[in-house]
Amino acid sequence: MDWLYVLMPISGVDIFWPGLIILGLGVGIIGAFFGMGGAWMVTPGLNILGFPMAFAIGTDIAHMAGKSLISTLRHGKFGNVDYKLGVVMIAGTVVGFEIGAQMIMWLERIGRVDVTVRYMYLVLLGFITWLVFSDVIKRLRMEKEARKAGKEVDKLARGIEWHKTFHKIKIPPMMHFKMAGVTCTMWLPIFISLLTGWLAGILGIGGGLLRMPALLYFVGCPTHVAVGTDLFEVAISGLYGTASYTYKGRTELVAAMIMLIGASVGAQIGAVATKYVKGYGIRIFFGFAVVVCAVSIICKLIAAANPDVRVLFDTLATVLILGMVAAMSTYIFALFVRGVKKELADKKARQGK
Repeated sequence: MDWLYVLMPISGVDIFWPGLIILGLGVGIIGAFFGMGGAWMVTPGLNILGFPMAFAIGTDIAHMAGKSLISTLRHGKFGNVDYKLGVVMIAGTVVGFEIGAQMIMWLERIGRVDVTVRYMYLVLLGFITWLVFSDVIKRLRMEKEARKAGKEVDKLARGIEWHKTFHKIKIPPMMHFKMAGVTCTMWLPIFISLLTGWLAGILGIGGGLLRMPALLYFVGCPTHVAVGTDLFEVAISGLYGTASYTYKGRTELVAAMIMLIGASVGAQIGAVATKYVKGYGIRIFFGFAVVVCAVSIICKLIAAANPDVRVLFDTLATVLILGMVAAMSTYIFALFVRGVKKELADKKARQGK
């Protein structure tokens, strides 16, 4: 079965190339659907497939940049991107990213990069899981109480409304973001971009794992605008990150190109699918994906700490991450097909009148 493996020329490891194709296509769909580069799945996925962590980070960022740019263009056609908000966040994204990348180089020198990054992923995934499902539960409770009172909940209302507190900060200059429908101090999105840029550099993610929820809960963007604007930022941080990690010799471009072929197709499907699943539907899908990713990382940590069960838990981690990507991307594709069919049928019915 040697033909199923390809030697990576820079890192010197043999990689199961069908796994790269599954990651690329599946994460292309999922990333565009959630408004992220999908790197929060790909970096652990590449590490599980055999890449050293620093190479997994650099390679993922290179793959992420091209895919996110394609997704941004597609979301822009739907009016889902607040380019003004995205431009304001660029400086913080770039500065934060370089700080994170330098920290990775330091952790690699002292031999602590793998375990540190995995534990940071677990903390972050745990926080995001709590945030998303707390919001969903509170929103469902609001809808239940409204039904008892014979009323309807405002479609724009959300369970967690931290953005209302942050909007009370009036430090000049104040800015209005038309597409997002938000007016806030300029320093709020800059701070968010600095934090998520740092995460992008140290975890090998486009920052979208935290930025999309941050745009929802801290800035107050509607879900579809948070998705599109986040992808714009992921593309920016990804392009900068590719240059930074390539210069540092930690980017495996062969693997990135293999993944990008499938990701380019998947990104188109995922972006269009957001037309048919709005608001809390996207958030619930996102929450379940985060949980599965966290479990796969726990399996990898158990494998590293216990040589006797290493093969079992390494295999389980691989099955979980690739299985989740395959299952969720298939489901999103089904939503895409169903939505397109309904849209075409409605269009045909209108023409027949």
